[in-house]
Amino acid sequence: MIVTTPEKPSARAEREAGRIAAELGCAFVPRRRDTIRGLARRRADAADGVLVVGEEEMRFAGIEGPPLFFHPSMALVRVKRMLTGDRDALIAASDVLPGDSVLDCTAGLGSDAIVLSYAAGSEGRVVALEASGLLHLIVREGLQRYRSEVPELNEAMRRIEMRRTDHLTYLREQPDRSFDIVFFDPMFSKPVLSSASLQPLRSVAEATPLVPEAVEQARRVARKAVVLKEHRDSGEFARLGFERCRGGGTSVAYGVIRLT
Repeated sequence: MIVTTPEKPSARAEREAGRIAAELGCAFVPRRRDTIRGLARRRADAADGVLVVGEEEMRFAGIEGPPLFFHPSMALVRVKRMLTGDRDALIAASDVLPGDSVLDCTAGLGSDAIVLSYAAGSEGRVVALEASGLLHLIVREGLQRYRSEVPELNEAMRRIEMRRTDHLTYLREQPDRSFDIVFFDPMFSKPVLSSASLQPLRSVAEATPLVPEAVEQARRVARKAVVLKEHRDSGEFARLGFERCRGGGTSVAYGVIRLT
């Protein structure tokens, strides 16, 4: 992978691209007049893709499929609904309250972490883990840079603490009962193929299945509950010991292990 800038970059964009390239340990290649495809063809180290870093956004262009970039996606819609008094399904299942601390073990593009951060409020805390270095970087930077028209959403994004690590390693290192809620949203065992926003994610995310030890560690670390998000037809709830919540009309369901 290589890092470059948009066309006609500012000095700030070039500095940012250089900083990101150094963090990732890959080459920064000035854009000049090249297209992204042209850079990818000319450089052997671009075989895995090209990360384009601008002042406001970064976008990863892989060899195949649509580009990957940060956007709050459905979190924007969900927070807007919560602002009008609607109860979000994840918040209902996890019972996150203002001031709670939440560990999101599988951050992905950060949509659920944003909703959890909004629910936990300014006195709460959300730590979001992502094992993929590229995905962690894109989401970490996006949470700080993206500006919506909803101040409460922007505040919720800024409060999230991103960590680059796998969840089992992180859980093993945490003291007993150090978070109120531990949340898992692994890649679904039965993919929702109609979700276009998740297609670029699958090419870079760590797709290892959830193991029983992770659930046991989560039970030790959580004070209130451990929550699993999965496909409504998944057998993971039964396999891992979660009580499935009543679902709505979507393909998503939640399972809960209550500890209090």
